[in-house]
Amino acid sequence: MRPFGDKTGQAIVLLLIAGSGMVAIARGMSLTFLAIRLQGDFGLSPAWIGVLIGTGPLLGAAISPFAGTISDRIGRRVVLVTALLFAGLGLVGLGLAQSVAAFALAHVVSSVSAAVYEPVSRALMSDAAPEKLRLRMFSWRYLVINAGWAVGPMIGLAIGANSPLPFVIAGMVHFVFAAAIFAVVPAALAERAGQARLQQAPGLRRLGAALRDRRLLFYVGGGTLLMAVYGQWSVTLSQYLTTNVDDGMKIFAWLVTTNAAVVVLATAPARLVIEKIGPLRAMVLGCLLFLGGELGFAVSTNAAMLIGFMVLFTIGEVLVVPAEYVLVDRISNDGNRGAYFGAHSLSSVGNFIGPLFGGLALGAFGGQGMFMLFAMLAAGSAVLFAIGHAAPPPATSDGAAIDATGEIAGEALQRSHRPAFA
Repeated sequence: MRPFGDKTGQAIVLLLIAGSGMVAIARGMSLTFLAIRLQGDFGLSPAWIGVLIGTGPLLGAAISPFAGTISDRIGRRVVLVTALLFAGLGLVGLGLAQSVAAFALAHVVSSVSAAVYEPVSRALMSDAAPEKLRLRMFSWRYLVINAGWAVGPMIGLAIGANSPLPFVIAGMVHFVFAAAIFAVVPAALAERAGQARLQQAPGLRRLGAALRDRRLLFYVGGGTLLMAVYGQWSVTLSQYLTTNVDDGMKIFAWLVTTNAAVVVLATAPARLVIEKIGPLRAMVLGCLLFLGGELGFAVSTNAAMLIGFMVLFTIGEVLVVPAEYVLVDRISNDGNRGAYFGAHSLSSVGNFIGPLFGGLALGAFGGQGMFMLFAMLAAGSAVLFAIGHAAPPPATSDGAAIDATGEIAGEALQRSHRPAFA
């Protein structure tokens, strides 16, 4: 398990997987009901609710690349613990807020902290596990996060969706997870990492070097399009179903259940497929399944067809998420992994683009137009990932891929001659 040692590396990986699941439950039991609280307690209109809820993720997408770079320089532990503490404070603030201004501030703090946590936690997992185990690691992490978001809302309903209690409990979960990371990740490890990284290029220069890597830029572009397709699919699909289909809300509930069930059942087989055909082929296959699912939604005339195409859509989802993380991991190294995962988190802007352009297309062209738009985005994503994978490593870098003379080191040289669909 890398330089951490087997036992410490395994403990870190298992803690991050389990903790990510607990955080997903906590956020699902609280954030699912943000719109209800804003409408019921503060009387905001749907337009203002959308603006307020969308502001946090946008700011998070802008800040998260710097978080990854900072973690390369000072160590993952301090960044993760700080992010989780502030995320917990933000969630408690959401539950206790008595004004729109206080609610908005707490939401921004929570969203930005969550955006900081995501890329740094992935980078730490890659630090702790050898490359041969990372696909399995990312796959299990994705599974527990989805399971958490499936279970969380039901817990929130049981506690009381209109009460502050789910938010306060969610904040406590974040505090406990922060304490666990502080206890499990060795202080000596953080100190060694910080000392080694202080000898490297400054953080902004390292982030700039990452953004000059054409492979990463294409991956960010492809990831943004993918996130627009599946990141907030429930928002656009629910709008279409509730306004255009009889019993639309009931059908939507069945589709949400179908999505969660397929994620649980298909994650392990999807990991085997990725191992068999490679992450890029799996990514392209997942994009084609997204395309087929969206075209299927466009022509569906009953609930059975919609459920069938949701199965197709979700299989695409369980393929692309871990495959995408593996692709980013393979073009990074120990010295710049945080910067690469941080820069890649810019693709979360798709969470804003998808509902925005999907809603515009739905209003202008109807459901068929909206689904066709998402189908084209899925196809475009496959093209961008293929181009990025075929691109050579950058000519200059501050990481281990470039040796002291400026020549491409052995690992990078091997990558530069890798077949486009390996």
